[in-house]
Amino acid sequence: MTTQATIELPITGMTCAACARNVERALSKTDGVSMANVNIATERANITFDPSLIDMTGLIARVDAAGYGVAQATIELPITGMTCASCVKNVERALKKQTGVLSATVNLATERASVTYLPNLIRRSDMVKAVENAGYGVINTADSARPYDAEAAIREAEIQRQKRLAFIGALFSIPLVILSMARDMAMMNMIPVETTTTMTMRGMDMTTTTTTMMPPEWTMWGGWIFLFWALATPVHIYLGRQYIRGAWKAAKNRTTNMDTLIAIGSTAAYIYSIVVVFGTIFNIAGLAGGHVYFEAGAVILTLITLGKFLEARAKGRTSEAIKRLMNLAPRTALLIRDGTEVEISVDDIHIGDHLLVRPGERIPTDGVVIDGASAVDESMLTGESLPVNKEVGSPVIGGTVNKNGRLVIRAEKVGAETALAQIIHLVEQAQGSKAPIQRVADAVSGVFVPIVLVLAMVTFVAWLIVSNNFTEAMLHSIAVLVIACPCALGLATPTAIMVGTGRGAEMGILFKNSESLENAHRLKVIAFDKTGTITEGKPTVMRVIPLGDFTSEQVLYYAGSLERGSEHPLGEAIVRHANEQGIVLTTPQEFSADVGRGVVGLVDEKRVRVGNPKHLPEISADASAKIARLQADAQTAVVVVVDDIIAGIIGIADKVKEGSVEAIRQLDRMGIQTVMITGDNQRTADAIAKEVGVSRVLAEVLPADKADAVKNLQTDGHYVAMVGDGINDAPALAQAHVGIAIGTGTDVAMEAADLTLMRGDLRGVVQALMLSKATMRTIYQNLFWAFIYNIILIPIAMLGLLVPMLAAGAMSLSSVFVVSNSLRLRQKLI
Repeated sequence: MTTQATIELPITGMTCAACARNVERALSKTDGVSMANVNIATERANITFDPSLIDMTGLIARVDAAGYGVAQATIELPITGMTCASCVKNVERALKKQTGVLSATVNLATERASVTYLPNLIRRSDMVKAVENAGYGVINTADSARPYDAEAAIREAEIQRQKRLAFIGALFSIPLVILSMARDMAMMNMIPVETTTTMTMRGMDMTTTTTTMMPPEWTMWGGWIFLFWALATPVHIYLGRQYIRGAWKAAKNRTTNMDTLIAIGSTAAYIYSIVVVFGTIFNIAGLAGGHVYFEAGAVILTLITLGKFLEARAKGRTSEAIKRLMNLAPRTALLIRDGTEVEISVDDIHIGDHLLVRPGERIPTDGVVIDGASAVDESMLTGESLPVNKEVGSPVIGGTVNKNGRLVIRAEKVGAETALAQIIHLVEQAQGSKAPIQRVADAVSGVFVPIVLVLAMVTFVAWLIVSNNFTEAMLHSIAVLVIACPCALGLATPTAIMVGTGRGAEMGILFKNSESLENAHRLKVIAFDKTGTITEGKPTVMRVIPLGDFTSEQVLYYAGSLERGSEHPLGEAIVRHANEQGIVLTTPQEFSADVGRGVVGLVDEKRVRVGNPKHLPEISADASAKIARLQADAQTAVVVVVDDIIAGIIGIADKVKEGSVEAIRQLDRMGIQTVMITGDNQRTADAIAKEVGVSRVLAEVLPADKADAVKNLQTDGHYVAMVGDGINDAPALAQAHVGIAIGTGTDVAMEAADLTLMRGDLRGVVQALMLSKATMRTIYQNLFWAFIYNIILIPIAMLGLLVPMLAAGAMSLSSVFVVSNSLRLRQKLI
């Protein structure tokens, strides 16, 4: 019998009854859907479907394909209790099982779960319950004014708890190991003991002296095993219970994790030793006088707990970059109200508020200067070391430092809309995302613990057959359990991503996600927009060449008046130059712009066209020669036509940015092909390309065709990046494998980009590539260590060449090594 399920999806994008019918029709035609009703008033679709044929994600994809959307939300859950990559899989599995959850990604390094869900089907409390039922916890930050601080406090408390447990373990384990090993070593050093025996035979006393090799008398004290038991028991109670509890919760959910391995390994040694103690008490054959291994279980727990403490402390250091970003935001601000200064919380700032910023203070929010002048240190956000001069009308960024002057600013953005808040969100998003390379570790971690359990059982059985010694077989199988380390596998990628993205944020390089960080190291071709990217984006009129009966002033008058209706940088340059020349401009009529070609309109009832010579009427040989000379000098030629007569030519140049030449040269040394994509003519483009050293030029490309140009560069299989700053660059940025937006550009370009440079300096592109390569190199090193460690040491343990205590030490150090190796990125010279 087919099982039917019913679901209600909140639809977005519907405007009328026809839209509702379109959604209904699209859903009804989907295989597995038996009924679909859409209500335009409630904007919801009620769907009955067969879950074996289509799932919720498929239904949403069908709605998207019809041109509409489904309201979704994303939430971050701080998770506690995770110890290894298997825990990550368990939490993800528990969340994905919940109705209404579309996707769940858990990061072991940040200990956070990012969940995309349908708000009408599931609530946060339902997700928390699912995580708790899986044996883990969720930190409640809902009641905290600063959730990140509340979470950090709980994480720090957990680090201190592990520190206390490690201290307690060491307090009992160290004397236990010293006494146990001293006794064992003493028992190996036999000493001669003379025994005198006197016998009476036939009335005569006969004395016989025999020498026997015996261990020292103190080692034979019967109370040793009880002392060892007494020292080991507190360790198993205080330290062992967290692993036993974790293993039990995992078992209840029919899963396994690192706790399973540690709990079985340490408990097996402890219980076996207790059995030997009772065998000795009751003089049971085969057990009485046997060797106890209390120290093995105690040391395993102590070393593993010490490793957890060191790992947690090191993981805390991987997020220091984002902590520093959060600490940039001041807690209070000085509000100017009715001429007086009032100290308020930054949370109480509203758009339009006038705020006083004294020298040395941090600017409380994004705004614009309305009074005063100063230099502002923006290095913590942009990586730019030199202070930036600010005056009336200059924009300022919250979190930056006012150096030496008094400023009054008007708040323009507050709360989550500020640049600092968006940067923090972007870094958190990148750190929480999974890089494609993580899939390998995820696939292995899903089966890692069960495989280790099987190998431990095989080891036990094999050694029992070979040696016919239960104790020896048990110890070797414990070594296999303890040496296996799924932690290093789970931490190899996310810790490096965390440090890499954090380091990037400090340098003014913002990766949208870890996939873009990974893809950046594969780049073979980088395409650049010209205006505002390679050049400063501030064109200047260099020459005005009148033709025929027109004068330079007339050419500027007609061109400037028409361009007053334009927002194009070249048009703004013409208007600015005309104003500087004292020419009074008029307002154009019937103005229209043809993107990439020019503008047209009426000026004093004369039809005027200003634009690209390629798209204007027939040009004389003399005019063509003048245009060619301008273009050869790296100037863009703009032709002015009045009533179908060419009035003149304006030469406009855009200065190459400082750092562009050096950046292109460095990319060339790295073996990366550089391409310039521009709407400018071929001669001008070639001249600029020659100046900066770009190896290939794609000129006269219309804005709408830039994405196709990038697609053509991708046809030979190379990874291609596009660097741009304008709205017309957004499609090309989205098409590229890695879209790189200049932070001084538009919000649209930054939204479409995978990577944002907070500075306009192209040397940031080189730094981003070097950071990506360094991060990926670290990930490869971590994964190599995580895999090779297990591949080599598990077989060694199976062969009986590793004692459990050494195995525990090696296992603890493996995850610490991975995190410490990732932390080296913070000191990497880039």
